[in-house]
Amino acid sequence: MHIPFTKMQGAGNDFVVLDETQARFGLTTAHYRFLADRHFGVGADQILTVRPSPAPGIDFEYVIHNADGAEVEQCGNGARCFARYVHDAGLTTKDAIRVQTKGGVIEPVLAADGRVTVDMGAPVFDLARIPFAPIKTLPMPSGSWEKWPITLVDKALTAIIEVAVVALGNPHAVQVVTDASAAPVRQQGPLIEHHPFFPRRVNAGFMQVINRGQIALRVHERGAGETLACGSGACAAVVAGIRLGLLDAQVDVQTHGGVLRIGWAGGNSPVLMTGPATTVFAGAIDLPDDPADLLFS
Repeated sequence: MHIPFTKMQGAGNDFVVLDETQARFGLTTAHYRFLADRHFGVGADQILTVRPSPAPGIDFEYVIHNADGAEVEQCGNGARCFARYVHDAGLTTKDAIRVQTKGGVIEPVLAADGRVTVDMGAPVFDLARIPFAPIKTLPMPSGSWEKWPITLVDKALTAIIEVAVVALGNPHAVQVVTDASAAPVRQQGPLIEHHPFFPRRVNAGFMQVINRGQIALRVHERGAGETLACGSGACAAVVAGIRLGLLDAQVDVQTHGGVLRIGWAGGNSPVLMTGPATTVFAGAIDLPDDPADLLFS
């Protein structure tokens, strides 16, 4: 199967963008894994697919697959690249678009300076909707909110950590650390992602508060591992920091890939994320009928 693609990145979080506005490619989970593979495929943290409007009042459908091939609800950095792609490809002339994702409707807006602002919707705190299912565990009050203790157990590690839990289209567990650069992301990230309290797995954020308007952040993403930036993770970290009494309403989030600007007025108001979206190159690739033969042999 010969398919065209566009490689894009937002703050170092990189994507393969597929245009299915005319016809579906019929890709399998193994195909998405192949495209994301940095040895056999194109290489990406996520695969983003553009599809036609699924309903009145919606401009496009936005489908996201992680590097492991699993479809997920949301990707904030990807949303900015999605908006930049449909505009640059001539699929729309609008600067503001409404996009249907698995996690809900979002509204990216392209600015004259090339950056994109995404209305990520209101954060979700209801545990059943996140979803978060703690067993025989009680939260600890912190600020105007709470943190949850969870125990991480592995052959080389046993630790009890405290996380703030929130969903921004997808679930996040945010941990406050003293030094993001030294945080045990590689060791703890997979254990948090697969912890039994999170029935659909979770993104694990490690947030260092520099001051009330600035944080440093690293995120282990579901199905992708640590990425250079995670847009929804940045939103989740800022929301958590505000509710914990650590941050103001506008925060610059320093990631390995660059700076994202996050704003949240609290309550049911939407979280706004502003950052870059850049096309790297365009190309085409021949996909094998059964990529699993290459990836898993």
